[in-house]
Amino acid sequence: MSALTTTPRGKTAPTTPSATPTTTRIAGSHILQASPHYTTTRRHSLYGTEDRVVVDPGSRIWKVGFSGEGRPRDVFYSDPINVEPLWGLSRASDAATRAEQDRLLEINIERRMRSVFHESLLTDPKSRKVILVEHPLLPLHIKEIFARVLFGNLQVPSISFAPSHLLSLLSVGRITGLVIDCGHLETAALPIFAARPLFPHLRTTPLAGSRFTSHLRALLLLFGKYAPPPTSLTVVNPPLASRLTRVPQEILTASLVEDIKTRCCFVSSVLEARHDIRPSSPTTSVSEADVLPESDAAVSESEFSRASASDVPESFVSSQPGASSDSGTGSESYLQALANLYTRYSSATDVQLRVVPPTSQQMGTGRGTLIVPGWIRERAAEVLFEGGDVDEGSVAEVILDALLKVPIDLRTTMASSILVTGGTAMLPGFIPRLHVELLRAIAPPGPPRQSSRHGRPAPPLYDRYAELRPLIPHFAILNNPVPQVSTSSSTRAMANAGKAPAYSPALMAWVGGSLAGALKTGGMEITREKWDEAFSSQNDDDEAAITAADSEQLLKDIIPDWTKIPLPVGALSAPAAPKPMLATSPHTQAIARA
Repeated sequence: MSALTTTPRGKTAPTTPSATPTTTRIAGSHILQASPHYTTTRRHSLYGTEDRVVVDPGSRIWKVGFSGEGRPRDVFYSDPINVEPLWGLSRASDAATRAEQDRLLEINIERRMRSVFHESLLTDPKSRKVILVEHPLLPLHIKEIFARVLFGNLQVPSISFAPSHLLSLLSVGRITGLVIDCGHLETAALPIFAARPLFPHLRTTPLAGSRFTSHLRALLLLFGKYAPPPTSLTVVNPPLASRLTRVPQEILTASLVEDIKTRCCFVSSVLEARHDIRPSSPTTSVSEADVLPESDAAVSESEFSRASASDVPESFVSSQPGASSDSGTGSESYLQALANLYTRYSSATDVQLRVVPPTSQQMGTGRGTLIVPGWIRERAAEVLFEGGDVDEGSVAEVILDALLKVPIDLRTTMASSILVTGGTAMLPGFIPRLHVELLRAIAPPGPPRQSSRHGRPAPPLYDRYAELRPLIPHFAILNNPVPQVSTSSSTRAMANAGKAPAYSPALMAWVGGSLAGALKTGGMEITREKWDEAFSSQNDDDEAAITAADSEQLLKDIIPDWTKIPLPVGALSAPAAPKPMLATSPHTQAIARA
């Protein structure tokens, strides 16, 4: 005898038994639950083939699901074992090494794609069209690997490559704006007008999640503290404070640093006192020599984060925040003075984490203790806002550089419609801090410094963003959780600031792909028939193998690549006006007729 369905909170339940164990009708509504394994109510997502598979393959984190749904079905690391990105910004120069890297990348992508269809989505790839969310600077050889795996191994019907910035803007219901994607490898700002990405105005910087991770690791090696596990469980061990030592490099694995970054770190407000640092030693008098040198005369935070763990100077490791240097003169290094400043002005508490000790300390007595200082949690993200470098501008400078490239009549619209996406933007306080950094970067420069040349005036300071200064009242970030508007803000800025739906910045591109797939507007579609027809000569044993140049040309004809598309020549020139007829005498007209 079948059991009757019940309704919580005492509501009247229907007396008819349920038809199938996997289908449950909710009382008072006509919503059918597709499966007890999913929280969705869309039956055709599980049993039909109309919905497309939306894949957002980041270099480190993938998001997969069906179109028409509000969130992805699964989010996972591309390399779940080592927590490392599948590809990077560089590529081997040697042909043999490059071919081996591409083959290894293809194996990993094929493994991940099979996991997507057979484990995450539980669907047949032969009956599902795929929408791939791509970064504008995704290399062509990686697109080729994705297409080869999906068409050759999984035999999907079609693939659509859709730009991530446009999909992110579509997810908030807009078609015009300036989208900045703060990912793992790089940060890219792309203006979009009327759903058309302005790719020639794209601006990027390597200050992104990978630089933030390396900077955090270096700070933990310098200023973090580690307490090894007790040597014995029977003897009374000394207190924790007396067992503190340097942080061993072995315990700072990629997964541990990622865990610290996502669970402990946040972005604080601007520290104005950073630009006027003095030594903390009370015996030292303040003079010109004690002023902190500029970043071109010392090691800046961005330069320091580039160094690997083995390149960390011993002098930095031996010094702890709040202690003077060994020289006895009271002068401190740039990083030491910066650490002392952050320690004095930080209100964040230290965090203790239980970590696996090194192999030499694993004696069965427990785990070690890693102490993360509060100022590192609060100020590790400062490396993302450190600008002034020509090749590595800050996140705010990338936005302003993109605004300088767009036409003048579009600058107001773009400045009032800024959208911040990407996993790095999920740091608490990142978006409000970015708005403050925009206003600080566009502000007028300070008074000129005193000239070091005797008898010569100091050269004027270079005002890089002078022509963007009228845009200060118009700056607004669409997904700013704390909209910063004032009486001087324009009407457009007040109407746009913080008005975007509350999607997670890391999921906006996938949500836009889901919406595009539901509306059947996923971009240019590549069918399997077109792919097989173009590469049929490669599988023919009777014909000679095509050359690498021919294969590359085929890829350019099939896979969209905006970097190889010639720029439009612009509007056609106006036709020349007809020349006015000059008055001529009757004698001249008679000669012309003859």
